[in-house]
Amino acid sequence: MTAALTLLSALALSLQAEAPPPAAEADSLPPDATDSRSETMSGEAGDPPPVDNESIDGRRRPGYDAPLPDRLTQDNPGAVRAPPPEAFPTDQVPIPDRWRLIESLGVVKERWFDPYHQNTLKGDRPLDPEKWPLITGHDWFFSANLISDTVIEPRTFPIPVGLQTTERPGSLDVFGKDASYLLSQTFIVGAALTKGSTAFKPPEIEYRLALAVNVNYANVPERRVLLVEPSAPSHRFDHFVGVQEAFVDYHIRNTSDRYDFDSIRVGIQPFQADFRGFLFNDQNLGIRLFGNRDNNRFQYNLAAFWRISKDTNSGLNDLTTRPRDDWLFVANVYRQDFLIPALTSQVTVAYNMNREGDEYSEDKNGFPVRPALLGNIRPRNYDVVYVGYNADGRIGRINLTASAYGAFGEDRYNFFTDKSAVIRAFFGAAELSYDRDWMRFRLSGLWASGDHDPYDNREGGFDAVFENPVFAGADTSYWIRQAIPFAGGSRAVLVNGRNGILNSLRSSKEEGQSNFNNPGTMLVGLGADFDVLPTLRVSANANHLWFEDTITLQVLRNEGSIPREIGWDLSASAIWRPWANQNAVARLSAAALVPGAGFRDLFGNSNGNRNYYSVLANVVLSY
Repeated sequence: MTAALTLLSALALSLQAEAPPPAAEADSLPPDATDSRSETMSGEAGDPPPVDNESIDGRRRPGYDAPLPDRLTQDNPGAVRAPPPEAFPTDQVPIPDRWRLIESLGVVKERWFDPYHQNTLKGDRPLDPEKWPLITGHDWFFSANLISDTVIEPRTFPIPVGLQTTERPGSLDVFGKDASYLLSQTFIVGAALTKGSTAFKPPEIEYRLALAVNVNYANVPERRVLLVEPSAPSHRFDHFVGVQEAFVDYHIRNTSDRYDFDSIRVGIQPFQADFRGFLFNDQNLGIRLFGNRDNNRFQYNLAAFWRISKDTNSGLNDLTTRPRDDWLFVANVYRQDFLIPALTSQVTVAYNMNREGDEYSEDKNGFPVRPALLGNIRPRNYDVVYVGYNADGRIGRINLTASAYGAFGEDRYNFFTDKSAVIRAFFGAAELSYDRDWMRFRLSGLWASGDHDPYDNREGGFDAVFENPVFAGADTSYWIRQAIPFAGGSRAVLVNGRNGILNSLRSSKEEGQSNFNNPGTMLVGLGADFDVLPTLRVSANANHLWFEDTITLQVLRNEGSIPREIGWDLSASAIWRPWANQNAVARLSAAALVPGAGFRDLFGNSNGNRNYYSVLANVVLSY
């Protein structure tokens, strides 16, 4: 009995030792005993370890706000209290003479001959009214520019032999030697006085004047090519001063808070009727109302020009003679992102009114220019309306420039029939290009209708008012750069004009009348531009040319048939900008015409040369 009681007492004490302490007893345990016990219990239950609330490597636990640092106080006796915010203007802070701020800081010092830093002479800073008593206010700007354009141009082309004499006795023939060269130096001095901050809005008013001085020398191997007199030598030295710009541009109004505007310009001014200069690109006396709308996405021009006579050998405006009785009225509109995004569309309507039907005119060298020595050689009047659509932009990765024109009107005297004739002529041109890194590849096509029957009452050969196209290689091209004399109609009539692409059979585009009795033009060309260096571009072009219809040439030459092919025009050029800007540009180009059957039927040379060549070296320096 005693042994049994002793065993039960021992078992009770053992169970009491293994049971957990009550809550009150656990709270009274020392901290180290509680922590060690918790760790043992959490380890047995598999719970995660406690989380550190402090920041670790710039990160902190969401929902945890660390205690703020102690407040800092600053004791600065005698300090001036800062002005309250309302003491400052909320729109702007005026700075006296901000234009010369960097100079007052010693950053830049103005020099009149330095075009690369701020310079009052190139419009970077307004004029000081204290030094310029004729102006009032601090928003008048003066800008001056000086351009030197040097041309050296050896070339060969078919040269007719004069009927009365020749440079070499015993060598009389239809065509003589074909080599010639031209030297031309032009200086252009321009100045403009403008009111208003034009970096943000159109000028309030602008006065501009530009004078050009040209000195030229030409040498050809035959007489009566440069001068009409048989006794005159076969070389010529000439000079001329022309007024290329003289206008006032007045800002009528702004039509939106983004400076959409209406302005008017009066005087001698440049104007280009389309993107590439197919119809009209010249500097003439006129009045032009122009402006824009819809954040410059819509633009318009309404213009009237009275065409100025040109100097024969320089092509500059000649104000010593009365302007021609030839007027051009133009209206065009531009719309961006039309018909598709990234394409700018332009619609042009132009009316050319010519009233030179009662005059005979000769050029400076003595050759008749109005009327041209074709057919009955009788002065004439004509009215022509041009309606055209032009596009410039891109379709995806393809760049596109396109033009289409229709010419409709009346020629009051057809030099083939002595009667009036209606004018119905058409023109189309397009250039596609694709950019691949530093290369651009171009595909060009052009079609200008020719006249299909000289003796009917319709004239179907397309001709422009004053073309100067930037297309298919521009003046790098042999056919665009060189003027080919048409011997069957005298040396005063050209197949195509200088810096022109149309086979218009006119005396000249500068002084002659448009001629819609012509054989027309067709061209297909390939070209490429390579930006070899940031300062060097190399280009190459290959164009194939045809007459659209040769019936007009057959009648004028009294030939039964003349093939349509003109030939291949091959050219290459290099443009170097040594300072990667437009202040100095040097260009060297070479071109060759490989005649086709039609060209060989019309022309030849005493040397028996099959091909014709031209080289153009051009240096332009600008300030």
